[in-house]
Amino acid sequence: MERRTALRNIGGLFLLPSVSLGFTEETQKPVLRIAHLTDVHLKDELGAPAKFAKCLHHLQEQNPKVDLVLNGGDVVFDMNKENISTINKQWQLLNNTMKNECSLPVRYCLGNHDIWWNENSKADTFYGKKYSMDKLNLAKPYYSFVQNGWKFIVLDSVHLDIDHTWYIGKLGDEQFNWLESELKTTNPEMPVLVMSHIPILTALLMIEDDIVNKWTMLGGDMHTDTSKIISLFYKHPNVKLCLSGHLHMKDKVVYNGVTYLCNGAVSGAWWNGNRRETAPGYGLIDLFADGSFEEKYVNYL
Repeated sequence: MERRTALRNIGGLFLLPSVSLGFTEETQKPVLRIAHLTDVHLKDELGAPAKFAKCLHHLQEQNPKVDLVLNGGDVVFDMNKENISTINKQWQLLNNTMKNECSLPVRYCLGNHDIWWNENSKADTFYGKKYSMDKLNLAKPYYSFVQNGWKFIVLDSVHLDIDHTWYIGKLGDEQFNWLESELKTTNPEMPVLVMSHIPILTALLMIEDDIVNKWTMLGGDMHTDTSKIISLFYKHPNVKLCLSGHLHMKDKVVYNGVTYLCNGAVSGAWWNGNRRETAPGYGLIDLFADGSFEEKYVNYL
């Protein structure tokens, strides 16, 4: 019996015989299938609109069907210091594409390219995150919701650095306290999925081309408060999965029972082919009632 059980554990999903624990075929089915899209960088160039529409069609043709789309940020190509006319056109293109090509519910988080860091216009209502939040119908840049027995926590990982010239990956005290409260007040039996734009933890920074004798962990490439966050997650073992994008490459890190997935980019190398060895794609994830999951990266072109 022990040998048969061990064989069934291959692949990461622990399945005991249905007789021993009363499992049925129905209870082993996923409770939710999600598509994780990130770094679309939509613009009316390089065939991006048609390719993005193809991605949306591709995920909607999956069998079993996708129930929910999680968009991990960098929705448009770039709001950084662009003029308002260009910004308006990018968002109009996004809204038209989503309206015409996608019938699934979508939840968004903000990426660094979705924020207008125009230091000359701080009095303008479009400065910072307000414009994109309005376009995405977000009351706050971070939030949570519950669906099909899982809790989803969407984080705001992009903030201006102390010199206000570049962004940095972090939560800040107010958001961290909110996250801490969210986890404390969540039923410990309810599995938790966390989505951020900038990775909380990734191994991708170790494959940059300019490494000589040491690795440089840039604050804009990975969270600078990683230690604090993973220590919080350690207190809440129902945190199972963290999704991110930002780096346009696919990797998977498992630490303290939490899986950190950086799911490439819909745009690949900003609509110019592969980003290193990662082709344009999206994550497809099946969530199970017991907190387990199955995931794969899907190339749609």
